Amino acid sequence: MLDDFLVRATLAGIGVAIAAAPLGCFVVWRRMAYFGDATAHAAVLGVALSLAFSLSIFTGVLTIALLVALLVSSLNGRNLAVDTMLGVISHSALALGLVAVSLLEGVRIDLMAYLFGDILAVGRADLSIIWLGALTVLGLSLWRWQALLTSTLNTDLAHASGLNPKAEQMVLTICLALVVAVAMKVVGALLIGAMLIIPAAAARPVARTPEMMAVLAAAIGALSAVLGLQVSILYDTPAGPSIVCIAAFIFALTQGVAGFRQA
Repeated sequence: MLDDFLVRATLAGIGVAIAAAPLGCFVVWRRMAYFGDATAHAAVLGVALSLAFSLSIFTGVLTIALLVALLVSSLNGRNLAVDTMLGVISHSALALGLVAVSLLEGVRIDLMAYLFGDILAVGRADLSIIWLGALTVLGLSLWRWQALLTSTLNTDLAHASGLNPKAEQMVLTICLALVVAVAMKVVGALLIGAMLIIPAAAARPVARTPEMMAVLAAAIGALSAVLGLQVSILYDTPAGPSIVCIAAFIFALTQGVAGFRQA
């Protein structure tokens, strides 16, 4: 069954959706969309370093994504223009990565695949890495779910409950880096932020509980992957952007449903 490239691509898309769903909910709740973008854009620099030092792409991307995520996390709560600093970090890392890739000699790569993903080229090894990362993120999220939720809703309540909000922020940082590393092959550096935010944002208006929102976000992400691949095959469109377009369409539908209920 895994010999079929479309089956592998579908499983890869579902794996990324499962990984991104719970994390995307916290990104939406904490209003930290910039956090995902900054980390994802830095992934291109991770690709360049992987090629330069003959490392696996996953290792390089995970290392750089984790370092940038830690840097971004350290800016939170300080008396800085955080959005400005994040913009500088995000775009500088992306530009530096693109320049570094162009300077590599004797290495030919499909840069568009790293920017927008190449889900149809996912192999068995890629699929194993994606699902291992997805299950790790899911496990961490389930383990720390209540603590993360409490820290997100009210830091004073978290302190009163004996929790350390900074430690919970670190869990989110590690999970974010893992999601970026596993999603790189599927949707690329420029669209990872979209797959983190859009399914969660689409689930928010129709979910009654935080847990339901996470489950719905995973379902929306998985459905977007399946339908996006079908659209890509049928109309010969780029797979990664097609997946994001389907997710955006579902977001518009749920917003319309929410607006109709309020009317």
